[in-house]
Amino acid sequence: MLRKGEVLKLGIVPYMEGKEIQLKAFERVKKGETDGILILLQHPPVYTIGVSGGFDENILVPLEELMKKAELYKVERGGKITFHGPGQIVAYPIFNLAKWQKDVHLFVYKLEETIIKLLEEYGIKAGRKPKYTGVWVGDEKICAIGIAVRRWITWHGIAFNVNTELSYFGLINACGITEFGVTSMQKLGINEDIEKVKEKMVDKFSEVFGIHFNEITLDRLAVIDNAKA
Repeated sequence: MLRKGEVLKLGIVPYMEGKEIQLKAFERVKKGETDGILILLQHPPVYTIGVSGGFDENILVPLEELMKKAELYKVERGGKITFHGPGQIVAYPIFNLAKWQKDVHLFVYKLEETIIKLLEEYGIKAGRKPKYTGVWVGDEKICAIGIAVRRWITWHGIAFNVNTELSYFGLINACGITEFGVTSMQKLGINEDIEKVKEKMVDKFSEVFGIHFNEITLDRLAVIDNAKA
């Protein structure tokens, strides 16, 4: 069965504004107006800490120094600390898992599969690593995953490094991992326009999740606010 979804492609959006957009999309999905909404954007430099914590041991510089580099937020997703910034595609799939399977592990597996297939398009062999979520090229993570689920509707999502400034990761133990590193398409020798990568990512989401996307604008989500007024 082909599910019907919507995709919202944005530019650089402040982190908390992005969270509000997710919540509006969540309400639209909860009301059954669509099976899922895929939000694609970038954030200004920001560190986020998930519900697994590890705040003290995973920040490698004084907190004051870290916060001079980027904003810092505690968030609802799973996982520990990670970084978001320009050159990184953040994808927030707001999907109603009741339209697929009520299986969070399968959902994460499919997120990983989406990025693995995307990297195949560029001749990059990527895969999974036991014990750790995300997508890896050798011993370096190229895509982090941290989701939250409420009423079987997903939010938060993935962070895929296209041409991200990787020095920000040097100030933290990304995802609480100390033995492995972080990479990007650029570091792997692929210099691609981030908007083209977004388009390919949408295609792979469609393929892996069996969903057809219609592109929408923020105006569609603003209808939610008008209905509440």
